[in-house]
Order: sequence, then structure tokens, then C-alpha cells
Amino acid sequence: MRKARAKKLPLAPDPKFNDMLVSRFVNNLMWQGKKGASLTIFYDAIEKVSKNSGENGYEIWKRALVNVTPAVEVRSRRIGGATFQIPTEVRADRKLSLSIKWLVRFARDRNGRSMADKLAGEILAASKGEGGAFKKKEDTHKMAEANKAFAHFKV
Repeated sequence: MRKARAKKLPLAPDPKFNDMLVSRFVNNLMWQGKKGASLTIFYDAIEKVSKNSGENGYEIWKRALVNVTPAVEVRSRRIGGATFQIPTEVRADRKLSLSIKWLVRFARDRNGRSMADKLAGEILAASKGEGGAFKKKEDTHKMAEANKAFAHFKV
């Protein structure tokens, strides 16, 4: 018999905004355990977003996360020798995970001088419903829509 699933440890909120979501984002942004560097990158990006838009950068970042969050995704399932892409709803925790990972990934792929510039650009684009991360969400939704005929195979 399998052992009990490990409990999720609560994250410490970040020092500036006192928000656990920011900590989670910074942890995904971090490379090689350099949390201080990733915190600096995040705060600089939020500052640049607020300077470019004239609004609160933190609120724009939250709006960008909401815009990038997927509602459905496709999962592969083998049935009778054939593999079907079955659309399923995304769990709340996974929604957040995916949106954070997509924002960070597409920010890294952008052209820019520093990571803070790239992240600020991706946040601004996502808040307006543009950019790579938003396109990824749209593609995921289109894929689920195209395969909704197989929804009855759901586990």
C-alpha cells in the first residue's frame, strides 16, 4: 500500500507585497537557488510595468495572471489501441501553476536587455490579452474545443 501523500508546506509571503502568490511566482522565476536575484528581477519588472502603464504594477501583474490562467486542457488517454486527447477541467492549483510557468517561460524567450525588461514586457502584453503566454492559453482552449467530441471518455 502506498504511503500518505505529503502535505503542502505553506509559503512565506514576500517582503514587499506580503503576498504568497508573489513568493510562488518568484520561486518559479528563480535559477540556481538565487532567490534574492529573482526577487530583485520581479520588483524591477513591477516597477517598470507601473512606469510604462501609469497604473499600479502589482494590479496589472495580477490581471496578467488571470488572463493567462487556463480553464481546460487536453490529456492523452489510450482507449482500445488509439490515443485520444480528452478535454478536462484544470484543478485550481494547477491553473495557477500553469499560468505562472507560462508567464516566466515566455518572458525568458522575449527579446530584451535584462530579465526585468523581458518580464515587464510579457506582463504588460498578457494584461492586454496579447503575448506568448496568452497565446498559449488560447491554443490550449482551442485544442480542448476541437477535441470536445471525446469528452465522454473522461475518467
